[in-house]
Amino acid sequence: MSVRAKDSLGGRAAVVGIGATEFSKDSGRSELRLAVEAVRAALDDAGLTPGDVDGMVTFTMDTSPEITVAQAAGIGELSFFSRVHYGGGAACATVQQAALAVAAGVADVVVCYRAFNERSGRRFGSGVQRRQPSAEGAALGWALPFGLLTPASWVAMAARRYLHTYGLTPEAFGQVAVVDRTHAATNPAAYFHGRPITLADHAASRWIAEPLRLLDCCQETDGGQALVVTSVERARDLPHPPAVIVAAAQGAGRAQEQMTSFYRDDLTGLPEMGVVARQLWRTSGLRPAGIDVGILYDHFTPFVLTQLEEFGFCGPGEAADFVAEGRLPLNTHGGQLGEAYLHGMNGVAEGVRQLRGSSVNQVRGAGRVLVTSGTGVPTSGLILGSDDRS
Repeated sequence: MSVRAKDSLGGRAAVVGIGATEFSKDSGRSELRLAVEAVRAALDDAGLTPGDVDGMVTFTMDTSPEITVAQAAGIGELSFFSRVHYGGGAACATVQQAALAVAAGVADVVVCYRAFNERSGRRFGSGVQRRQPSAEGAALGWALPFGLLTPASWVAMAARRYLHTYGLTPEAFGQVAVVDRTHAATNPAAYFHGRPITLADHAASRWIAEPLRLLDCCQETDGGQALVVTSVERARDLPHPPAVIVAAAQGAGRAQEQMTSFYRDDLTGLPEMGVVARQLWRTSGLRPAGIDVGILYDHFTPFVLTQLEEFGFCGPGEAADFVAEGRLPLNTHGGQLGEAYLHGMNGVAEGVRQLRGSSVNQVRGAGRVLVTSGTGVPTSGLILGSDDRS
């Protein structure tokens, strides 16, 4: 794939199975067990067995290696295994990796997974601790001595600039929080099921790192999520309508760092997501008007707004009004603010449910779903679509 040319991956693979554990704050079991439970659930959903699997994909920062999960889940020989870097930025990229393997004939059935005890074990929100020396650490070294120790503090820098540039108040971010929690309130799988919020609740929540409040920040979750990818042809013989991978892309911008890209000319956008957006539109032939549902990575509310702007759903500084007006159904599972923080893998699963017609907040006639991964880091995205021949 080139950042300047349409690629040929679209339409050659599909997500055919989704499975997850419960989402909790204390799972009471190992991350390996969570991974295996999610993988088995996804295979059951796909109507496949462990013996059908010959590929595995996960993220870095996952403590359960592909071969260990395969062994524990009863999966045999593997012809493909892969790990994608950059935390939450990898969610959609795992599906892209699986689709590439299937399209190239390297594997027939690939399982993508993510599992961790992110609340009861290592909490990413606790910030930088005991990090080994690395080139990445050199970049962080310009920010850490000044108190920028957590993801919230890193995002707050860009969020403050965004508000200043467009003359907005933190209420702009509250629009995202309210939408997510509204959807989570009707989702029995969501941690915040039955607990919607208002803009007043958002404004009353405590500061974390100004201008971010508590309700601008995603949860910390224990749990696992898995997805099964195979060819579109094979998918048509399986129990559920396939979620076809219409387009998939990764992106890193100029002067890219992990969460601390403060030396760019402009802090009000997300250039890495701009790379993804251009490739998804180029390959799919779609434009914003062709998207029925947006599942946008929401570890922090400001970056949902900037994603909408990078994809061209609205102009710079206009995304808060776009969200408030309900012009695109967003994060119908409740997102990471409302359902669970599984580094975006649960968002991919929600995209599949929308295409199957099985979401608890189903959008009528949903045929094209945009799913994105972590922002502020090198990232990825998908357009999933219904199978026009099914």
